[in-house]
Amino acid sequence: MTLLAACSKPANELPRQATEVSVMTVTQRDTPVDFEFTAQTESSREVEIRARVDGFLDKRVYTEGQPVKAGQILFLMDAKPFEATLQSARGQLAQQQARFTVAKANLDRVLPLVKQNALSEKDRDDAIGSEKEAEAAVIAARGQVTTAELNLSYTTIKSPLAGLSSFAKQQDGSFVTAAATGLLTTVYQLDPMWVNFSVSENEMLSYRDEIGKQQLRFPHGDDFEVTVILADGTVYPSHGRISFANPAFSSQTGTFLVRASFANPRGSLRPGQFVRARVSGATRPNAILVPQRAVLQGAKSHFVWVVDGDSKAHERVVEVGAWHGDDWFITDGLKVGERVVVDGAIRVAAGTPLKITEAPATPAAAISSEMVTERVAQGKSGNNAAN
Repeated sequence: MTLLAACSKPANELPRQATEVSVMTVTQRDTPVDFEFTAQTESSREVEIRARVDGFLDKRVYTEGQPVKAGQILFLMDAKPFEATLQSARGQLAQQQARFTVAKANLDRVLPLVKQNALSEKDRDDAIGSEKEAEAAVIAARGQVTTAELNLSYTTIKSPLAGLSSFAKQQDGSFVTAAATGLLTTVYQLDPMWVNFSVSENEMLSYRDEIGKQQLRFPHGDDFEVTVILADGTVYPSHGRISFANPAFSSQTGTFLVRASFANPRGSLRPGQFVRARVSGATRPNAILVPQRAVLQGAKSHFVWVVDGDSKAHERVVEVGAWHGDDWFITDGLKVGERVVVDGAIRVAAGTPLKITEAPATPAAAISSEMVTERVAQGKSGNNAAN
C-alpha cells in the first residue's frame, strides 16, 4: 500500500496552465513589393567650359555657384591680338581679290587674241592658270579670315546650356592654353536629374530565379516607378522612371548600372548627392506573409508553430524569403487555411495546451507598396535592399 501511494499522482497537483497565444490563418494574396538601393544623383548634362584659344584671361563675368542661362557670358579673354590677326587676314584677302581681278581681266583680253592667232595657245594657258591660281588664293584668304573671326569669337566664352555653375579654375590675368590649362569651369544641367544605382549580380540572378518560379512578377515592359529618399529621410515629391539599364556587367564593381530620370525644375536635387532609390512596380503573386515575430530560428532552420484541430501546436520548418515591412514572405512550408501562432510563439512547446485568440488582421496600409520595402532575409547574400 505504501508503494502504491508513493507512485500515485498527488491529489492536489494542478493541471498544466494553458499558454495564451494569438494565431493567424494562412492566406495568399498578390503583394506589391519595393526594392531599395543606395544611389547617387548625377547631372543629365555636365559640360566642361574650356578655352579654345591661347591667351590671357581678362575677366570672369559670372557669379560662381549660381545658375546660368544658355548663351550667358562666363569669361572674357584679351581680344586685341585676335582683332589684329583678323585685320591682317582681311588685308590678305583684299590683296588676293585684287590679284584675282587683274588675272581675270588679263584672261578676258587674251582669249579673243588667241582666236585671232595674235597670241599662242601657251599664252592662253598661262592666262587661265594665273586666273585659277588667283581664285584659289582668294578662297584660302577667305578661310584665314573665317579662322581669325572664329578665334576672335572664342575670346568671349559663353555657357552652352542652362544650369548650375561651378567655381572658376583660372583667375583673372592668367595665361591659359587650350591644350593644358584650358578648363575654366563646369556647368551642370539640373533638369532633368539622373539618379544612378547598381544592381548586384547576385540580386539579378535571384530576381531571374524567382521570376522563373513565379514567385516574383515585374511590371509590363519593366515600367518601374522610382522614388528618391533624401539623406534626412524626406521623400522627393516627383517620381522618376528608369531610363537606362546597362546591359554590360562591370567586372570592377560586380554590378549592373541602372539610371532613373527625374524632373527637377526647382533644382532641389544637386549632382553628387547620396540618396536612396525605391523601385516600385514589382508584385509577388499568391504570396504568403507571416509576421516576423511568428518565425523562430532553430538550430538549422526557421520554423513556426502550426495549430491543429485539437488546438495543439506542432513545429513546422519553413523556408523564408524576403522581409516585407513587419512581415516575412514564406516560400515553402505552409498551406492556405493553416493556423500559425503569432504572439506568444516563444513560450509554446509541443503538446502544451493553448488558449487561442485570433491575431488582428494586417491593415491594408501596412502592406502598401508605398509604405513598406522588401528586404533580403538573413542569410541571403548579395542584396543591397534596406533593412
